[in-house]
Amino acid sequence: MELIKKWSNYNIEAGCDEVGRGCLCGPVVAAAVILDEDFNQNLVNDSKKLTFRTRMDLDSYIKDNVKEYAIAELPPSFIDEHNILNASIYAMHNALDKLTTRPDLILVDGNKFHDYLMIPHECIIKGDSKVLSIAAASILAKNYRDQLMIQLHDEFPNYGWNTNFGYATKKHQMALKEFGPTTHHRQSFRLIYD
Repeated sequence: MELIKKWSNYNIEAGCDEVGRGCLCGPVVAAAVILDEDFNQNLVNDSKKLTFRTRMDLDSYIKDNVKEYAIAELPPSFIDEHNILNASIYAMHNALDKLTTRPDLILVDGNKFHDYLMIPHECIIKGDSKVLSIAAASILAKNYRDQLMIQLHDEFPNYGWNTNFGYATKKHQMALKEFGPTTHHRQSFRLIYD
């Protein structure tokens, strides 16, 4: 199914998505994307439906061919203090803050968002598989976070972050049981030890 390029009658739409909500460690990362009128890439889709290689190949294409994009992250300490839902929304706000173009409408993947600068917004369930700008944002956010977790893996190789990217795989859970949490783990999450 082809993703929708223009969702509304508003002139400038910014698509937003986040990644890392369900992870045991690492930051939550969000991206905001404003498409260029000429943007045309039919491989762009929900990042979860794409292979690692395809996502990485699309990364530079998206960055080079959209009107504007921005990426923001919030650390585990912020997540622990504000909860993961609020941290995800604040990360999207931070990504929007970095845009130099002010959108007329914000399109958000999911069903929750907080008002941002009096700009209208619309939450779209499974928006990353329906709207091109949200799908592009999902790819940029996922690639950024995956690369970050691969770098953190070099510092903490026992947890398998280069393959699980901080999600609660069996290897990650076994490592938590053996080595305990790191400074990158979210203390407010139920870290599994049994």
